[in-house]
Amino acid sequence: MAPLVGQGIMADMDAHPTPPTTRLDDLRAELARRKLAGFLVPLQDEHQGEWVPPSAQRLSWLTGFSGSAGLAIVLADRAAIFVDGRYTLQVRHQVDVRRFEPRHVSEQPPGDWIAEHLNGGALGYDPWLHTITDVERFRAACARAGGTFVACADNPLDAVWRDRPAPPTAPAAIHDVAFAGEEAASKAERLAAQLKREGQQAAVLTAPDSIAWLLNIRGGDLEYTPVVLAFAVLHADARVELFVDTAKLATVVRAHLGNRVAIADKGVLGEALDRLGAAKRRVLVDAATAPAWVSDRLTAAGADIVRGNDPCALPKACKNPVELEGIRAAHRRDGAALSTFLAWLDRRASSGEIDEISAADRLEAIRRAGDRFQRLSFPTIAGAGANGAIVHYRSTPATNRRPRPGELFLIDSGAQYLDGTTDVTRTIAVGEPTAEQRDRFTRVLKGHIALATVRFPQGTTGSQVDALARLALWDAGLDYDHGTGHGVGAYLGVHEGPHRISKLPNREALRPGMVVSNEPGYYKEGAFGIRIENLVAVREAEAPAGAERKMLEFETLTLAPIDRRAIDRRLLNTSEIAWLDAYHARVRIVLTPLVDRDTAGWLAEVTAPLAN
Repeated sequence: MAPLVGQGIMADMDAHPTPPTTRLDDLRAELARRKLAGFLVPLQDEHQGEWVPPSAQRLSWLTGFSGSAGLAIVLADRAAIFVDGRYTLQVRHQVDVRRFEPRHVSEQPPGDWIAEHLNGGALGYDPWLHTITDVERFRAACARAGGTFVACADNPLDAVWRDRPAPPTAPAAIHDVAFAGEEAASKAERLAAQLKREGQQAAVLTAPDSIAWLLNIRGGDLEYTPVVLAFAVLHADARVELFVDTAKLATVVRAHLGNRVAIADKGVLGEALDRLGAAKRRVLVDAATAPAWVSDRLTAAGADIVRGNDPCALPKACKNPVELEGIRAAHRRDGAALSTFLAWLDRRASSGEIDEISAADRLEAIRRAGDRFQRLSFPTIAGAGANGAIVHYRSTPATNRRPRPGELFLIDSGAQYLDGTTDVTRTIAVGEPTAEQRDRFTRVLKGHIALATVRFPQGTTGSQVDALARLALWDAGLDYDHGTGHGVGAYLGVHEGPHRISKLPNREALRPGMVVSNEPGYYKEGAFGIRIENLVAVREAEAPAGAERKMLEFETLTLAPIDRRAIDRRLLNTSEIAWLDAYHARVRIVLTPLVDRDTAGWLAEVTAPLAN
């Protein structure tokens, strides 16, 4: 899955009966009633996560945009929508650009747009939907325009969204220690000890995946990430206060949580923060992920706020041996499912009998039949021809295409299993690829191999290795507008921090146990898209003779053939060919016992040495 730039709902806008034009007009009328010059509509909900439930899909409801990162700014006389490089094509397909000006978030930042167009007045925002860092940035932008940034007691968009869905009510489930690898009490004690060392009495947890990891629970509140939407406070004595819709917690889950976890309704979170303030506690809050509402409440109550990272983020990212073994097992089963699909696709792609939607449905059905499958990890991206150039494309009946001979077919998909999360992209040549397609595919493959084979010293960040995946493209004056890799959870989020591989600066070093994607790409607008994605795990490397530093490397987890038909062999050196042949041999050996006879025969053919 194309990684985060700073990520995703894929809402069906046909489900909303009110035309988007009327929605914008209704919102403007509500803003005028409240004497607001404008209002910010982010994608995020109060948990600031990638995926949001239907009840929080405000940006999609207002604009029609279904990407996984975006922000709209509505003023009385104009409006704009800001997206990153993955969505510059998609936003123009989905949004009425006569009413919402599309803007590239990096090239035309929202703060600059506010400073240019606000012209005084009060720009409103929902403090639940913006982080502390966001609020500070936008407040400065409003000041440049001679205006103010005003927190709204309630969301004005919600006041005009009359058919807004109810919040999710899926039950919580226990995540067995056989998969988690560590008891919840041990995690709490480990993190509490760290709080003590740093002189903090509590930490507010606002990320549902952090709470799920800490308490060894999972849920169904989001379609693609198995979490319970909740808040928590971790105390320095290892006690945890959990704020959640208590109807989601069955007796067996309450017993699992035990006496060290105090359960309360989400609505009383504010009272708990008030108690921390009244006791003058030093409270850790992640300014980059916590809603500003939390900080505002703590400050008003008198707490001493310490800005720092979510204490669960780094230990969650560094998988323990049990989690890693589960992830490997999940990838073996997932590789068998994907290879079964690819064999099926290979026999039919040129015939015209399949299309993007039927291909995605077929792949999902094969995965669903596998052991420990729970759900997809994100909506499958199946893009034929020009649709493959839309980085986070999702086929609809209006855009659905059949792959044609001479085209490339990009399939980006993944699943949630009880023992691991997968994410893999393969680009398939339908018929005979063109010389240009072979060139671009091979350059992407060279970047993929360069990252897969690099050894790097301990302390290296993803930003420092990102260029390796781009060099072959840069040599031809080419590049791609997304990061090269995102962290992946253990039966949790398909996008997970704090690490990533990206041009953007990242201070978090790559550490053993971290899982990250390796997915360089190339996209030619109106023609084709290419991405080759495997998940890899960071591990210790054998140091060469005379080494002075501890070295790390990547273990490739994903197992699925890479289409040799799209390769220009002349562009690969001996080492790159050796890596590809060794990878394909491993794919064939591991997966053959797990697939049917027809798929096994296909695997033998497509994983043969490149020279053959």
